[in-house]
Amino acid sequence: MRRFLIVALMSAAATPVAAQSGLEGRVGKLESEMRAVQRKVFPGGAGAYLEPQVRAPQSAPEEIGAPASSAVLDLTQRLSSLEQQLATMTGQIEQTQYRMRQLEDQFAAYKRTTDARLDSGAGDAGLDSTGTGGPVVPPPPRAAAPAGGASNQARGGGSLEGQVAGTAGASKPAAAAAGGIEKPSTGKADEDEYIYGYRLWAAKRYPEAADQLKKVVATYPKSRRASYAQNLLGRSYLDDGKPSLASIAFYDNYKKYPDGERAPESLYYLGQALLKLNKPADACKVYNELTDVYGDKIGQGMKDNVARARTSAKCK
Repeated sequence: MRRFLIVALMSAAATPVAAQSGLEGRVGKLESEMRAVQRKVFPGGAGAYLEPQVRAPQSAPEEIGAPASSAVLDLTQRLSSLEQQLATMTGQIEQTQYRMRQLEDQFAAYKRTTDARLDSGAGDAGLDSTGTGGPVVPPPPRAAAPAGGASNQARGGGSLEGQVAGTAGASKPAAAAAGGIEKPSTGKADEDEYIYGYRLWAAKRYPEAADQLKKVVATYPKSRRASYAQNLLGRSYLDDGKPSLASIAFYDNYKKYPDGERAPESLYYLGQALLKLNKPADACKVYNELTDVYGDKIGQGMKDNVARARTSAKCK
């Protein structure tokens, strides 16, 4: 009986000890977790800071000045851009050349028609000496020709074709100054020099004609043929495929000789040169200037030509 009581007392004493040890373990676990939470919320707040076991991957530092892409890729992109620009420019050049050919064909057809009308005699009835429909200069009274020939006829006016033909038949054969083109000799230097330049232009020897016509303008600036020569200088450039030089020559004739007999014609051909330079808006301004300044002085043929040119330039 005594032994039983001792065992019972020892068992009762052991139970609180075991319970106390289990409680201490739970309390210790809670304290460790709380410290972990404190470290998370207040990093470095406690003296003993524990390094985390799991770290976020750190990206490599980017080198300052390093290219975003490789040099080969950059060169490839730039080469592709250059190829695209070259293709665009090639297309524009081809379109411009096509338009230039169309304008040249139209001008050639117009020139053939005008030459045919002049050859048939229609030019004296309704066209001026260049076939553009400008006013025809009436011939002045002619002095009686001497019995020895017609070389002393007055040549102050009349159609240019008649003067050229008369000069060729009446004057003595002059030395061919430019390979078969006779230079007239009528005693009127300005007239002879201009007709010689006209013959060079009619023979399509445009560079030689241009030099001769510039000589006429420089030597005889107050002659009535100065306006003729300056205008024909522009036509020589235009027929020779030099619309830029032609536009300058036509504009100079209009500004220097606004009352000259070929000033209206120079404005018309200035518009044609600007069309060849692909400047239709400027050509329309020139046609407006022509009709405003010389509308009551030009013939119906010139007016018709201006109307067709305005249609080609799509003037408003």
